[in-house]
Amino acid sequence: MITADAVMAVLAGVRDPEIDEPLTDLGFVAGVDVDGSRVDVRLRLPTYFCAPNFAYLMAADALEAVRALPGVVDATVTLDDHFASGEINGAIAGGGRFADAFPGESAGGLGELRALFTRKAFTARQSRMCDRRLRAGRTFDELAALALRDLDDDPDVTRCIALRRQLGIDASTGAPAFVLADGSALEASGLERFMRIARLVRLSLEGNAGLCRSLLATRYGVPGPGDATA
Repeated sequence: MITADAVMAVLAGVRDPEIDEPLTDLGFVAGVDVDGSRVDVRLRLPTYFCAPNFAYLMAADALEAVRALPGVVDATVTLDDHFASGEINGAIAGGGRFADAFPGESAGGLGELRALFTRKAFTARQSRMCDRRLRAGRTFDELAALALRDLDDDPDVTRCIALRRQLGIDASTGAPAFVLADGSALEASGLERFMRIARLVRLSLEGNAGLCRSLLATRYGVPGPGDATA
């Protein structure tokens, strides 16, 4: 039997493409309704004018995830309270692309945009992993010598391995732990330079995530960052 908890579990695997956090953690899932083999999901975003390309990607990814849940025969995903809800919901329901939602206003798909933010997410995760080890007293020389097998199993490492696979980067246990988004290994001097940029990328993603949570809390009156009831 399909349950709302099972639907939320698969939606936890769907991420905001810009900030690489699950829709469920961000509070973007407004509701889940299960009626036998039919599932209806409603999404909400922090503002009325959130970028329609990101909104489309999240809605399309959510629908794909829910449809893959065993037992689901029919599923819908509806975006609420957005200036382009009608266009996006119509395209998603009809199996259309982003360009079908805005005919004459966009060209092609969103593959390049998704790839760009996958690279940013990968860079930000590596920054967090490096900084944690630098604070523990490791040197850049030591970090550059690490392989994936040498890293402790934690959420950042797990996510980084998944992102490597998405980007076509070697994710075998013997692969270098820290690489550029094109898969090139980083020596100590290169890793130090890389971290100057990677920390800025991470700060941007983390700042956007905090802003999204605060705006969503204000818009819908839900517990926000730092709220003791959250």
